[in-house]
Amino acid sequence: MQENYHYENLIGKLDLCDFINQFNGFFARPKPLHLQGDKSPLISLIHELDKIIFTPPPKIESLDTFILKLKKFGVLKLEEIFEFIKIIRYFLYLKSLDNITEEMHLHRYLQNIIIPESLSKLTKIFTESCEIKNGVYEELDSLMFSISRQKEEISKTLSEILASAKLAPYLVDKQIHYINTNETLLLKAGFNHAIKGIIISRSQSGFFYLLPNQVYSIHQKISELNDKLQDYLYEICKNISTLFHKNILFLNFINKEFDKFDHLQARVCFAKTYNLEFVNTQTTDKTIILKDFVHPALTHPKPINIEFRSGLLMVTGVNAGGKTMLLKSILTSVFLSKYLLPMKINAHHSKIANFKNIFAIISDPQNSKNDISTFAGRMLNFSQILNTQDLIVGIDEIELGTDADEGASLYKILLEFLLNKQAKIIITTHHKRLAALMANDSRIQICAAIFDEKRQIPTYEFLHGSIGKSYAFESAKRYGIPENLITQAKKIYGEDKEKLNELIEKSTQLEMALKQKTTQLQDKISEYERKKQEQQDIIEKLKNDYEKEKYLLHTSYTQALDKLKEIAKSKETSDIHRGINNANKILNNFKNQHNILTSIPPNYKEIKIGDRIKHGSQKGSVIGKNGDMYLIELDSGVRLKTSATKLKIIPNHRPIPASSPKININYQNNAHVSLDLHGLRSQEAIEKLDKFLSDALIAGFDEVIVYHGIGTGKLSFCVKEFLSSHPKVISFCDAPPQMGGFGAKLIRL
Repeated sequence: MQENYHYENLIGKLDLCDFINQFNGFFARPKPLHLQGDKSPLISLIHELDKIIFTPPPKIESLDTFILKLKKFGVLKLEEIFEFIKIIRYFLYLKSLDNITEEMHLHRYLQNIIIPESLSKLTKIFTESCEIKNGVYEELDSLMFSISRQKEEISKTLSEILASAKLAPYLVDKQIHYINTNETLLLKAGFNHAIKGIIISRSQSGFFYLLPNQVYSIHQKISELNDKLQDYLYEICKNISTLFHKNILFLNFINKEFDKFDHLQARVCFAKTYNLEFVNTQTTDKTIILKDFVHPALTHPKPINIEFRSGLLMVTGVNAGGKTMLLKSILTSVFLSKYLLPMKINAHHSKIANFKNIFAIISDPQNSKNDISTFAGRMLNFSQILNTQDLIVGIDEIELGTDADEGASLYKILLEFLLNKQAKIIITTHHKRLAALMANDSRIQICAAIFDEKRQIPTYEFLHGSIGKSYAFESAKRYGIPENLITQAKKIYGEDKEKLNELIEKSTQLEMALKQKTTQLQDKISEYERKKQEQQDIIEKLKNDYEKEKYLLHTSYTQALDKLKEIAKSKETSDIHRGINNANKILNNFKNQHNILTSIPPNYKEIKIGDRIKHGSQKGSVIGKNGDMYLIELDSGVRLKTSATKLKIIPNHRPIPASSPKININYQNNAHVSLDLHGLRSQEAIEKLDKFLSDALIAGFDEVIVYHGIGTGKLSFCVKEFLSSHPKVISFCDAPPQMGGFGAKLIRL
């Protein structure tokens, strides 16, 4: 059975012969279908190979005989040596690929193949056409050159003979005729008066094919040179064979590793060529989920979608409705997944369990050669699998070959026996009796092939959870049976059974309607999820825009402030004005970027003064706006400034309160970073200093300078006392010498 890799019979039953033959064409040399070793690392290697670009290996002969010859100290021929060279060259090529990175399993696999330096150098002496390169062996080059020169001498000698006026009367034509690899001339009788040579043959017209003596002597020289050449090549092959014998363990190892890689690359190249996928998601509970699976034998297929979670799948329904192909498709998917072969399927949404044994009871075993009946053949097949562990079995038309009632009772017991042994079973049947007997078993899953009543044809789709009608009369009519004969058959069939079929049919239609509504609801749910995701994307985009704007604002503010600090340290008024201008440029640049980033989306409603809004859990109204900041008044009477992203417009249900007197404060920005108090009385200086600090705080300055002079020290003392008691002054100190020294104070706000 399958554990011994005897799968040829199964391939035929599942209609996979052409598919497997196509796959075998991608091997570099013929080999069995199965892969040796643990599946998990092999799957990783396949997926990594699928992601890189590489050249498949060349066609290579089996090296088993050559290795056996080397073990017996034999001498390999040059072409046999070259088969080893091709394998070594290919692994050197794989190890040189840049797209195989260090973190890949493939890289670690190739690093374990360490090619001896002597064999690596040996690959460099051969051309791609199994010839030794020029310049490697001087004597070999000399012999090859001598042979080539002698061949040129033959051409030159023949040209001189053909140009001879003495020979012209005897020439039938001026062509060179090759007879048994010899260059001959076709001559008339009497040629012996003009030329000497050896007659090789005669033409049908009685003319003579003559090998001239001059050419014959050159052939003798070439023959001697060829003998020397073969002797020298034998010595080369002998030396290389000796080297191979020393590395026989490595050659045996790399021969097996090449077969392993050949398995992997053939699967990857086959999948890429025919747009197939690998299913590597395996279940521990023996569940089989197929999504958009297509059987390789079908030319115009309808993809199969099925979830086979139970122990037994019973497929009923219309004749020629695809029941057998469903059975074959499930077994095919398990077979291909077991041997890591690609298939046409949605691999992302599919899961296929692994089974040690796959068995198909599909064809009718009855024929004169087997000397066995249909039912006896079925019983023989069952006897072979009753004690098989880890089994998936498919049985087509289980009712074949015996009485319906007896068969239903027998198959019920056999199927339950297999289910108790944890076997996975797929059967196709028209036995309503068998379906009824097993319908209450929770381990059984039922599905029916659907028939289109309007078009009177099968749909090749399946309805799960329902027993299907066979539609024998409809199928007979479709295939040409006369209407009157079908009517007579219906009368014999009986009204009660026909009513039962009608009930089955109505049940099927209700199931289909329910399935259609479920599909519509799923579509609506998908649409809702899509819109929800779009909304989340918009919210995320607004948050990102806000963070960018906040970052730009902070950066621009910091740059402008740094400029002002640098200029404030200078005494020159012109430098101060120049610094303020530079700061304004930075702020203007920010405003331009701010306008780009805060472009309002088409579905975003602008907040206006007077709009009712919600801030957090509290409601209020917008009473003012400055740029992107809004002044809002909450219903509790609290006023605060906030950004638009924290506000939500709500319907305006609150009556507009009566207007109350408002106090408008017009403020002109006259802030400066320095103040000169020279010549002022103490009281005037303090008033001016207080206003200066207020303007600086409103302007957002964090560092200013005040010039009070030294003099008697009274004004300096008053300034110091005032700054010590001011709540917004963080610290102050005497200015640096270049900025006024003891006559000025540097204040941090």
